[in-house]
Amino acid sequence: MTKTITEQKLRSLMDLLLKEGRRVVAPRQAGSIVLYEPIDSGEQLVLGIMPRRSAKETFFPLCETILTYGKDGNGVMVSDVDAGAFPETILVGAPPCDAAAPAVLDAVFSWDYNDEFFLERRKKTIIIGLACTAADDACFCTAVGLSPRDDKGSDLFLTPVAGGGYLCDAVTKKGKVFLDTYASFLAGGEAKPLPSAEPAATPLDLAGIKDWLESNFESPLWQEFADRCAGCGACAFLCPVCHCFDIVDEGTETKGARRKSWDACGFGKFTNHASGHNPRDIQNKRYRNRIMHKFKYYQDKFGQTLCTGCGRCVRSCPVGIDIRAVLEEIQAKP
Repeated sequence: MTKTITEQKLRSLMDLLLKEGRRVVAPRQAGSIVLYEPIDSGEQLVLGIMPRRSAKETFFPLCETILTYGKDGNGVMVSDVDAGAFPETILVGAPPCDAAAPAVLDAVFSWDYNDEFFLERRKKTIIIGLACTAADDACFCTAVGLSPRDDKGSDLFLTPVAGGGYLCDAVTKKGKVFLDTYASFLAGGEAKPLPSAEPAATPLDLAGIKDWLESNFESPLWQEFADRCAGCGACAFLCPVCHCFDIVDEGTETKGARRKSWDACGFGKFTNHASGHNPRDIQNKRYRNRIMHKFKYYQDKFGQTLCTGCGRCVRSCPVGIDIRAVLEEIQAKP
């Protein structure tokens, strides 16, 4: 039987989860914009609006301490941060482009080293995805193989229905257990899904683009593409699947902390060596790496495209670079 939940029941469920001690992260109003942040009540839940930043911060914070150290008369003491102490979390209201992203990142964070900080958060988080019924001119999930109704990466998936409320479908075992546990908030019966969004995006030939990238590392097009790039990193910081980070020790001679902080391959010093040599010393090399990483290197390594088509990079670029136009130009090349 189809399960549905009203919006008020959904908000009440969030209140109960908070009362039970869960951490609930959701789109909420933050001044003039909407951001993914922990909420204090179900009434703060904002649904159907794309948050300015992506949901990756739920699993991969902008900055986090991974150990602390101190020095006294007895020597140096190093203390690890307990990755197992992360709270049980519900991420609710994530559109398909955000819900799909953590599963893409699983590959790199469990590749040659298991990043316990990321993986523990993943293990302790239930993702409740939300189908999109509206899209702006920057959305392009359909161009990279997703859709506004795609439940990939979600444990539960909500689809808005006519008259208000949502269809509620369990996607994973974790989602089914959650649904069974809180079945009293659900109702049965027929419901008509609202039409999904229709991004005005032409499907990309991702295989053809990858083929071109493999044989055009030194193409003069890279200079044309990068001529406008300011190297500000906004695209990377807002992207749900960009994951570059740096590790730095911060403190004094007696105490401090080792911290992991976001970085971006578009920054001028990202690849600067201790010797002073920088293999990506000019912006066209850095922009080339961004496109190569998303549409070739990650595919080579993990069999996945490092882009979910959320469009945040298009909306935020201060100089108007549109990654879709770049890819379409590459696609048109012989």
